[in-house]
Amino acid sequence: MSILNEYTFAFVIALAVTVITTPLVRRLALKFNIVDKPNERKVHQVTMPYLGGVSIALGFFAGYIYLIPHFDARVSSSLTAFVIGGLIILVIGIIDDKYSLAPKYKLLGQTFAAILVVISGFTVHFIQFPLIGRIEFGWLAIPITIIWIVGITNAINFIDGLDGLASGVSSIALCSMLIMSILNGQLLVIGFSVILLGGTIGFLFFNIHPAKIFMGDSGSMFIGYTMAIISIMGLFKSITIFSLILPIIILGVPIFDTSFAIIRRIAKDQKISTPDKLHLHHQLLNMGFSHRTTVFIIYVISMFFGAAAVVFSRSVLWGSLFILLLSVILIRFTVEMMDSFNEKRKKPLINAIKKLVYQTSKSKG
Repeated sequence: MSILNEYTFAFVIALAVTVITTPLVRRLALKFNIVDKPNERKVHQVTMPYLGGVSIALGFFAGYIYLIPHFDARVSSSLTAFVIGGLIILVIGIIDDKYSLAPKYKLLGQTFAAILVVISGFTVHFIQFPLIGRIEFGWLAIPITIIWIVGITNAINFIDGLDGLASGVSSIALCSMLIMSILNGQLLVIGFSVILLGGTIGFLFFNIHPAKIFMGDSGSMFIGYTMAIISIMGLFKSITIFSLILPIIILGVPIFDTSFAIIRRIAKDQKISTPDKLHLHHQLLNMGFSHRTTVFIIYVISMFFGAAAVVFSRSVLWGSLFILLLSVILIRFTVEMMDSFNEKRKKPLINAIKKLVYQTSKSKG
């Protein structure tokens, strides 16, 4: 069987296991009262079972076991550390879904899992800049990698606020990672991307609005952790221009939503973990968009970031700068939509769009 067929079969395995186990996990969550109850901050109106992350992880590890013979034996110790770290993240998420762990304990567990991976050899050793060339991190590679893993682990959790949002955005980002790993011939990254993609798409069948189950912290943290590792294995190893920018662009929605949330809370002298209703999806809902339309808009933004990253990776310097400029404009638009800092802040992009729409409709009328 060709390597393409092997990876396709691994995707099908991950997808099938996730689809089969999700209803079982849902019943277990209801039986043991691992549920999310509605409140003034949350969008859903009925009690929903958690633990969708368990079915995603089961699908992922089923595909992983199938692909083990195809992985390079030289990275076996690193992969073992990844699996152990992933299980730690999953267990922490399950406990949090049931008992609502204090943020400091979750952060401690996430950091421990990240340290295990770093010790095994998965680190961001360098970045590549145009004109300047390759810059080695040296000993700074250790804290930079730990911060990256912990940051992305939490970033997916921050956007998990609407039915199908986190699983859909993650699937879009994974498609971009998969395309880039295929273009660069990175077999290990291809394998990890397809089996996690199988899990997220399989879960999306049950999580799209109206959702039957939530992924919970067990899912959002496991997906974020695994995507962080995938980006370290592949995107940061790229010798293309701005290798540091690629994973940031691909994961643009969760990264910038998380960054704005942190800045917003610091500006208000609040704890970083303090929940609010000022995330991008909340702002879109407040503008009058429906649940499905809000999710679709964020999907489109994620697709742009993903497509931009793919084009970015294959472009020469000026092409890359052009893509980067477009990305910055989209980020600015996202900031205005979120209105993160001040309700009275000027919004030139949104005002320009409103003016254009008004003039267009007026001319047609």
